[in-house]
Amino acid sequence: MHKMQDFIVKDNEIFIGLEDSKTTWKVAVRSEKMLVHQTIMPMDRQNLLKYLRNNYPGCRISLIYEAGFHGFWLHDFLKKEGITCIVVPPHTVTEEKTSRIKTDRRDARRLAQNLENGDYKSCFVPDAERREDRQISRTLEDVQNNIVRTRNQIWKMFDFHGIEVPLGHRVPSKNDIRKLSELSVPEMIAASFKTYLGHLEYLWGQQLQLRAQLRAMTKKERYKRTFEIIHSVPGFGWFTAIRLVLEWGEDLSRFCQ
Repeated sequence: MHKMQDFIVKDNEIFIGLEDSKTTWKVAVRSEKMLVHQTIMPMDRQNLLKYLRNNYPGCRISLIYEAGFHGFWLHDFLKKEGITCIVVPPHTVTEEKTSRIKTDRRDARRLAQNLENGDYKSCFVPDAERREDRQISRTLEDVQNNIVRTRNQIWKMFDFHGIEVPLGHRVPSKNDIRKLSELSVPEMIAASFKTYLGHLEYLWGQQLQLRAQLRAMTKKERYKRTFEIIHSVPGFGWFTAIRLVLEWGEDLSRFCQ
């Protein structure tokens, strides 16, 4: 089977399923309702392009892969090289699985067959600029989660050592937390609290910077109109509005189809 690609003729349609892992790509190739080749290669875009050009010259190539931790950069690269690339949501291709055994090679074959049959639903792929801008919003979310985590670590430490914290609520302000340094506690507890507080001070500073960058994006020409529409809805502040624009995109009409 591994030599069947030698019989692929110019102008044939080639359907490729690609399953990725952290370091390799599993590739399955179909043409004329047959599996003509399978291979494993290092996760290198130029190596993949060389494989396609050398083995299927003059053919109309389409490739499909599932969206995942590697994002959409492969889609952008292949599109720039004139190769049709389809990205689908994970685990949405509709071929019935006849085995519970999951392997990347099996998934690559399944993807190639669904591509050839037209039996898939593709993802909306945001352009590179919006993906990069959206990263600010997602990084801010990570920072805020880290703030909550560090704050909870402080409470757990005090609870574990039976230290009463003079606060009437569990969501204190920054100043409330800073005032905890005035507590009379054992030396090592004070040292640990100082470490947590230093981490929080750093995170609060990062939070302010990221929010300022998000605020600036509300004025960016490509987002401005959609931001104003969402922001005009009662209950949607500027912070929520710009994050929705970055996640959904500027053209909201696709949600009305």
